[in-house]
Amino acid sequence: MCRRCVRRIGTRMWRRGANVNGDVANFVETEQIIQANGYVASYVQVRGSIPVLWEQVVDLTYKPKIKLFDLDETPKVVERHFQDLTERYGSIVAVDLVNQHGGEAVLGGAFANAMQKISSVNDNIYYVPFDFHRICGQVKFERLSSLYDDLRDKLVKQGYLLMMENGEVLETQKGVVRTNCIDCLDRTNVTQSLLGRKSLEVQLQKMKIIEPVDSISRFPDLDAKFKALWADHGDNVSIQYSGTSALKGDFVRFGRRTIYGLLKDGYSALARYYYNNLQDGKRQDALDLAAGHYRATRGFSFREERTPVKFLTYLPLVSAVLFASILLTTRSLRNARQDGYQVLYAILWASFTVAVTTLVRSNGRRFTSRPYLCGLN
Repeated sequence: MCRRCVRRIGTRMWRRGANVNGDVANFVETEQIIQANGYVASYVQVRGSIPVLWEQVVDLTYKPKIKLFDLDETPKVVERHFQDLTERYGSIVAVDLVNQHGGEAVLGGAFANAMQKISSVNDNIYYVPFDFHRICGQVKFERLSSLYDDLRDKLVKQGYLLMMENGEVLETQKGVVRTNCIDCLDRTNVTQSLLGRKSLEVQLQKMKIIEPVDSISRFPDLDAKFKALWADHGDNVSIQYSGTSALKGDFVRFGRRTIYGLLKDGYSALARYYYNNLQDGKRQDALDLAAGHYRATRGFSFREERTPVKFLTYLPLVSAVLFASILLTTRSLRNARQDGYQVLYAILWASFTVAVTTLVRSNGRRFTSRPYLCGLN
């Protein structure tokens, strides 16, 4: 089961990072529970956006730029976030899966600098950077085992909850692993499923259901159910935040990458682009209203103000104009042999097409679906 925090609830592009209080976006607590042979066992993990003041500029580009705010405040925000975690869970192992190069490196670097200072003075916080894409690529996810090897001793100390069905507590969990990537969806779910698998194997051995040398993979039915459980969990968390199923879900579900999974990831990536740029503004407003972050007053209206500027930046209208201009340019070129003036018309329509395209690219933020009630708070 999973429990989503509502302090900074929202959609993928409109709720990123943390606020000044250290509350992060897409913070989800996942508890894996098993009941068998008179025992009840559970294992808790958490995920959440990088606790830095940042956003991605939503402007119709496929990979929006990462924008950091107030770097001087970053260490304080990170400290507030991890103080809250240690008070609630105990020791924290922070696994950071972001790329150590490219656009993500700016964000990862700010987080790493803050974490190194905090972990150096607090023995209950352990920071582990793991460049998922560099080490595992797109298909070699079995290399995650090296991450588990690095964490093994810490995970043994944190433990898990084990109790009898009559309520007698035999063992308690003394900390959690906090995993993040950029969205805390795809890479995070693959990693959490691995940690959940390792914990379940230890629990089953403790319950004397499997031998100490056994693993879940030796029991096909149990293995398939475990994979399906985590794949469905990843999809549900992803749909709430991004609007689509999780990427890389085929590895979690089947233990390998498949052609169908790669095609599904391509579709989901395109769907995320559409939802995040053209739909999620209204969804963000609805979440802010439902969570109580916006207090509606008498006479409140959820309708957007219709202004000439808003009408001109209505993307379906602009798309129709752009399509028509491309069509007319093509038609003029086809008729150029019969009528010399068609060449001039083709140049005029092509110029108009370039002008409209340039307008959209330079004013991309105006064309996106943006939240109005709470903005980017």
